[in-house]
Amino acid sequence: MPEARTPAHERRAPLEALTRAAYSLSAADARLRGRATRTPGALSLTHARVLRVLAEEGPLPVTRLAEHAETTGAAATQLVNGLERAGHVTRERPDNDRRSVFVALTPAGLQRHREREQVLGRALGEALQHLDDHALHAATEVLRRLAVIYDGL
Repeated sequence: MPEARTPAHERRAPLEALTRAAYSLSAADARLRGRATRTPGALSLTHARVLRVLAEEGPLPVTRLAEHAETTGAAATQLVNGLERAGHVTRERPDNDRRSVFVALTPAGLQRHREREQVLGRALGEALQHLDDHALHAATEVLRRLAVIYDGL
């Protein structure tokens, strides 16, 4: 049996609340990015995403890293510059192709990635412990759809 749709006038308030929450999430991300530029050792979500991609995929050329990290090549280059200064990644040239440059995690970068994943996992687990798996799947779907919406704006 198909699920009944909520009338548009009844959805206005929940959608407005979701819009405000999306703005709040965006603002929190901006604050985190600001802290990451001012605080030694702090990582923005974008930096953490790059570390995660490298931990999962291994060394990558900047163009492929940008694709996997869902950013532009220019932004990926800036991210790599900062992560390299922090000692989290290195740029490597393969012996058989001196024109190519691969970005690889350092042991310190892998450790930082693991620490960040543990902190984030713990924070999510504590903050969302009252939600069942169905609610978490629904939240995941909402966040994925918000990403698509943001890409279209």
